[in-house]
Amino acid sequence: MKRRLSVLSAALILLLCSCAPAQTEPASASDTFFAMDTVMSITVYGDMGTQAIQDARSEIQRLESLLSRTDADSQVSQINLHAGDGTWVTVDADLSELLARAQSITELLPGSFDITIAPVMDAWGFTKEEQHVPTQQMLDTAMDLVDSQQLLVDTDASAARLEASGMEIDLGAIAKGFAAGQAQQVIRSTGAESAMLDLGGNVTVIGSKPDGSAWRVAVKDPQNTSEYLCVLTLEDVTASTSGGYERYFEEDGVRYHHIIDPKTGYPADSGLLSVTVVSADPILADALSTALFIEGTDAALDFWRSRDDFELVLCQADGTVLITEGLENGLQTREDTYGYTYEIARR
Repeated sequence: MKRRLSVLSAALILLLCSCAPAQTEPASASDTFFAMDTVMSITVYGDMGTQAIQDARSEIQRLESLLSRTDADSQVSQINLHAGDGTWVTVDADLSELLARAQSITELLPGSFDITIAPVMDAWGFTKEEQHVPTQQMLDTAMDLVDSQQLLVDTDASAARLEASGMEIDLGAIAKGFAAGQAQQVIRSTGAESAMLDLGGNVTVIGSKPDGSAWRVAVKDPQNTSEYLCVLTLEDVTASTSGGYERYFEEDGVRYHHIIDPKTGYPADSGLLSVTVVSADPILADALSTALFIEGTDAALDFWRSRDDFELVLCQADGTVLITEGLENGLQTREDTYGYTYEIARR
């Protein structure tokens, strides 16, 4: 699972829920809990809010027991344990479908998204929070094990296997998006039509706010996470952010972050400070926020122009913030306040 430098600053995106005072406060329920190595919160409006939250929380915990690489009893750990021995590991249908989806995203952006990156994460010490710069020999050995084509998935049989010994899967770049989608379905099944899920900064909004207005979601400033970069007006989407500020260490005066480029084995150096992806598809939003951070601005915009199922906020190291046109309506920026300049990217 993706971890954060501090649980107190875990959320990458803050929800702004303020609205005009109402005469009658709508029924609501909220809960904050720890799962997938981060702080999560869920708020549901309506009479079934408490039950909806309990069901959603149970679903997230169930998925964590399947997907966590650090849990020796998880199904992902079982796949990793049997890497290279020819064993097809039977898994829940949820997991086999997620693995297949991850492979499809890898095919869309080859070299920028690969869930078999785990050995490289280990080489850098990010898995056990023992961060250090690996030797080139260590890195070369780990990089030889990164290859999604050697992950075989049989969705009909709900089974998977890794072809080479030493390979491992890490779903940290996609697991919370999957959990958001599953939890969202659970909440909707109770009849709830207005809710917000913040799964460690991966924010999903259901419907509109109780007063009928759209949700206002603020994207954190990657250079000062107590402030915001911009505020987006959203309904029925997920907003997922990735950035080098989330988790990092310093060695010999150099900062190294945890978003590893599968092409080089080193932290991505694309000229971006953060990438926010907004999509009705929570899995896509989560995966693309990582992949497009690695790709860089030009490639990210080219990919966006080739599709119609997501929008972007790209914060560049030079202080330029590029926001795609689908987010322009209701957009609030902080131009001239913190030195950023804002541009709307168009198709």
